[in-house]
Amino acid sequence: VQLQAFGGGLVHPGGSLRLSCAASGNIGSVNAWGWYRQAPGKQRELVASFYVSGITNYANSVKGRFTISRDNSKNSLYLQMNSLKAEDTAVYYCNSIPSRVRFWGQGTLVTVSS
Repeated sequence: VQLQAFGGGLVHPGGSLRLSCAASGNIGSVNAWGWYRQAPGKQRELVASFYVSGITNYANSVKGRFTISRDNSKNSLYLQMNSLKAEDTAVYYCNSIPSRVRFWGQGTLVTVSS
């Protein structure tokens, strides 16, 4: 089972993108979901968390600009990204929290550039 993220692309600084993540197959029981990103030359980091209780958490670098949400009926996870900055450029992935090796997909590239 892999989680496929899509919706990335090239956007100008200050622009917006909405990422989506869909799972194929049986993912089992997951109590928390996350959006991760990996910028060139940097380690992968968790930027947004969604717990089945409805609680959300964000990295300080994206707080107030990104919103994570989940649609259980579609088994999908979303990340609304507003006021994008050049430093948001990265490959974005979705996974559970803690992450599971089998869930890592190819990710989707977000490039913020003028």
